[in-house]
Amino acid sequence: MATLVRAACLTNFREVARASGLNPERMLLDAGLNPAVLDEPDLMIPVERAGRLLQACAQASGNECFGLDMARSRFLSNLGAVGLLMRDQPTLRESLALLMRYQAMLNGALTLAIEEHEHTVVIREALIAGGTHEPTRQRVELALGVMVRAIRQLLASDWRPRRVRFEHAAPKDLSQHVQLFGPNVEFDCEFNCIVCDRSDLDTRNPWADPAMVRYAQPLVDASLGQREASMLDDARRTVMLLLPTGRCSIEKVAEHLGLAPRTVQRRLAEESQSFSGLVNDLRKELAVRYVHESDRPLTEVAELLGFTPSSFSRWYQSQFNRSAKESRAQP
Repeated sequence: MATLVRAACLTNFREVARASGLNPERMLLDAGLNPAVLDEPDLMIPVERAGRLLQACAQASGNECFGLDMARSRFLSNLGAVGLLMRDQPTLRESLALLMRYQAMLNGALTLAIEEHEHTVVIREALIAGGTHEPTRQRVELALGVMVRAIRQLLASDWRPRRVRFEHAAPKDLSQHVQLFGPNVEFDCEFNCIVCDRSDLDTRNPWADPAMVRYAQPLVDASLGQREASMLDDARRTVMLLLPTGRCSIEKVAEHLGLAPRTVQRRLAEESQSFSGLVNDLRKELAVRYVHESDRPLTEVAELLGFTPSSFSRWYQSQFNRSAKESRAQP
């Protein structure tokens, strides 16, 4: 079954495509999408096709920041009913918690996690490519750009994160990144994230309306059908977040989900999947991304996937019938 995302992810696509010298309708059709989706923001479309569209536009136009350009004028309202409900939460903490609650229903390929430290908070965003070898750069930059825009609406228009970090390599021109995110933008990092002050989480929202929340919450639940993500979806998201930390065991995944390891195993089996098979599939997906889309040393790739260099070499050969060096050497 295809992983889906709201068509609202393509907000501003038509304008950015035209400004980049492209025919938006033609690009949509080439990606397998009907141009009418631009007028139906609540329609669910395949994530893989949306990602293919952004990548094709970046390549055809030579605009490395195509996804970032689409994020520049986003508003909370572009998240639909969820965004409007976020707007009336008392603090950023509650707004982000609400977004995490509904994220799977807005974008089935995007995973959010918040890590609190003594003085900082890390908002991590991970993308699941769904087994296809499609570059994720445009989707990642769009997602982090939208997040920064949303936080500015909740805190202050001039708010800036401490740092923004990307897995992929830096573009030739950093000016657009600096303009949107501020001067502290880093590339070739272990994961994609926004780092901000921990105090930002509990900054009071002067525009919060508790009465509106009480009124809107049941409507949001009804409009989204109160769909629960499957155990496979939940486990995939958690594994995606834990793999780079070196702490990806079924015990840690179960702890993250608030379940017993046996419960996770049983519910995965009900969906014809095993934990080891799930981890291996995601490792393959990430290995393709890191080997083909980055210049990371292969020792670092091995570490990010939870291997030693020698075990990674053996595993990669067994999965792809060639070495990682041979894969990277191919155009």
